[in-house]
Amino acid sequence: MSASERDSSSSEPERSLSSSGPERSLSSSGPEPDFPADGPESEFRLPAGPWTAPEGAAPGVAERVLAESASGHRRTALVRWAPGTDTSAQGVARHDFWEEVYLLEGSLYDLALDETFRAGMYACRPPGMPHGPWTSAEGVTMLVFTYAAGPAGSAGRTPPPRGE
Repeated sequence: MSASERDSSSSEPERSLSSSGPERSLSSSGPEPDFPADGPESEFRLPAGPWTAPEGAAPGVAERVLAESASGHRRTALVRWAPGTDTSAQGVARHDFWEEVYLLEGSLYDLALDETFRAGMYACRPPGMPHGPWTSAEGVTMLVFTYAAGPAGSAGRTPPPRGE
């Protein structure tokens, strides 16, 4: 089958490159309801936002926001912990939103679980799930996605399956 035949017979929904209105959707289910009409889509680029210390974070923690909805209910950020970061003073964390974390480089040690997590590992935390406190002897950089819980804490979707 030629490339043109594949293109014309694709069962994938048509992707609109329009930056205005509902045409931005990649599927027939409609646009992402929480992102503004003028973003956050962006073709590949180097992140340019500043590294900032999140409010209430332990010393040594910084983040660079890559995308955020107008309401703040959805967010993607790079989070970096300097070597020696310790979140013990903040205690166990719980929040009312979903959080997905992929470790890009370095490692962190979970004081409650007595376990080290390394680059390439992934966590998916539903609202209310306790996690931490942590330390990071070598430092760690993470890609973090957060999004609001939907009705009954579901965020409107089924969470990813757990690995065995």
